[in-house]
Amino acid sequence: MTTGKYIVAALLAATSIPAMAGVIVVGSTSARLCYEAAESLLQPSQRALATCNEAFEEPGISHRDIVATYVNRGILKLRRGATEAAIADFDAALEMNPRQPEAYLNKGAALMQRNDPQGALPLFSVALEYDTNRPAIAHFGRAIANEDLGNLPAAYADYRRASELAPDWAQARTELARFQVRPN
Repeated sequence: MTTGKYIVAALLAATSIPAMAGVIVVGSTSARLCYEAAESLLQPSQRALATCNEAFEEPGISHRDIVATYVNRGILKLRRGATEAAIADFDAALEMNPRQPEAYLNKGAALMQRNDPQGALPLFSVALEYDTNRPAIAHFGRAIANEDLGNLPAAYADYRRASELAPDWAQARTELARFQVRPN
């Protein structure tokens, strides 16, 4: 069995796939800087969070960029260990856009960090249904949740799919290699 904190550690350890799935913001705004901080593998600073907060105050910020900033700020909070605050940001994004796949993906990762695989499992599936930009991460997270819940065939299938989608991602290959498939 794995632990919920494992997903975040595994995702953060992966160098060929960013840890979380930020939502792209174009232009030269605070919302864009917030996105860049969310996509960075560096530990987020207080200044990065302040930049995200400033984005909400910028005149003319679009609805889409507000949603993106909630997701991106949530990623920064999650990386800083503020799981509940991160979940609140992902929920705010989903309230504004219930079809935002990266909010589901990142909320799933946050619930895994909170040791709630039952709650995380459907979020990874919804992220895939809504075409997340990081399907390998969604399959990997769903695999860990399934494994935590004892559903090994589903876990194997998702580890395999994550490995197919990101063949250079060593962590997905490592997890897949732990399984032995036997004919019925």
